[in-house]
Amino acid sequence: MADIELWHGSSQVIRHPEYGLGKPNNDYGRGFYCTQHVELAKEWACAGLDDGYANHYLLHTDDLTFLDLSRPPYTILNWLALLVEHRRFQPNTAVAAQGIDYLRHVFLPDMSHADVIVGYRADDSYFSFARAFVNNTISLDQLSEAMRLGELGKQIVLVSPAAFANLRFRDCEIAQSSVYHVLRNERDSAARAAYRKYGAITSLDGLFMRDIIREKITNDDPRLR
Repeated sequence: MADIELWHGSSQVIRHPEYGLGKPNNDYGRGFYCTQHVELAKEWACAGLDDGYANHYLLHTDDLTFLDLSRPPYTILNWLALLVEHRRFQPNTAVAAQGIDYLRHVFLPDMSHADVIVGYRADDSYFSFARAFVNNTISLDQLSEAMRLGELGKQIVLVSPAAFANLRFRDCEIAQSSVYHVLRNERDSAARAAYRKYGAITSLDGLFMRDIIREKITNDDPRLR
């Protein structure tokens, strides 16, 4: 695998990312969260009204193990299992409580040998879709379509000492809040509008959380592809 360029949005310049830092309740737990798209990194850098930085790195990938949740044999339920494992996810119904337990026991991928994890980024507004699915409000097809339309791109997360050792800082670009804070808010507003649209659609087709639990569906079920 060739070396890959990565960007990390932050309020500061980070020349030497440190293993073991970061919030444990991020999408995939502690790690260094990056993207291959500089414009998206600039949005992430401008969570507030101050300017931020898109830090630019080169990751040497030889001898690193990638866990890519966007490719077989993984499905969106593997991604969702990681979310419910690490994000704050308060169940609102009995189905949701059972669903969280089922996802953790059946779909949680083994991360013990992973150096880098690749998968969707669940921005706060899009986390609403994951919560709605677990609460049996929208179907798996609706969840998949919402994430696809979100255009959030994939996040690439460094999770091992080996991955951090293979990362080299190159430079950084300033992210102007006057531009990228607005773009971040526009993306969030579009996501919330999509959530209201999907939430208003009553569908009896497709797989719901209740079906997955009742039918004891596993990762090899062709309906998950």
